[in-house]
Amino acid sequence: RLFHEETPFAPNMPYAACKAGGDLICRSYFQTFKTPVIVTHCSNNYGPYQFPEKFIPQTIFKAMANEPIPIYGDGLYVRDWIHAIDHASALELLLLKGVPGEVYNIGADNERSNLEVVRMLLKMLGKPESLMSHVQDRPGHDRRYAIDASKITKLGWTPEYPRDQFEEGLHKTVQWYQSNTAWVEALRKRQNEVNPHIKV
Repeated sequence: RLFHEETPFAPNMPYAACKAGGDLICRSYFQTFKTPVIVTHCSNNYGPYQFPEKFIPQTIFKAMANEPIPIYGDGLYVRDWIHAIDHASALELLLLKGVPGEVYNIGADNERSNLEVVRMLLKMLGKPESLMSHVQDRPGHDRRYAIDASKITKLGWTPEYPRDQFEEGLHKTVQWYQSNTAWVEALRKRQNEVNPHIKV
């Protein structure tokens, strides 16, 4: 089933519970003080400038280095992937046309399993699927994120990279990271200097 703006929160891990708490704080400020807040729930992003530890850039860099690519559990966890450009355009639209106090889902109707995404990336990079390495699943790992974004589409928003353009968007993302390894290495160096216990 799809997540609607009215779907009750049911976080399965502390990280998700913290995000749900942020939503509730926004709601309380609007209800009590009429603070003009708009809450958005967006699906998984991909595209340039994403932090290297995230799923897609991490997969790209490990594949480029011929390193094992960790696949949690059976790899059949499903996410709705949206290009960062489309997320940004949705936020811009809501700044102009969104209703204060309302919640809007942002998604591209582009559900893919982790295995499918990794296989697409390996094919684009000319790397073998033998690089995939199944590892112990994460605790509280949600099986599927599926978003109903019909509320924002009624305001006139449409993604530049919908489901049938995902491969193109992913290919451009791969090319960007291949051409910007210096940016990634500088980010890694800065992060490791700030917190050497968290390697990226």
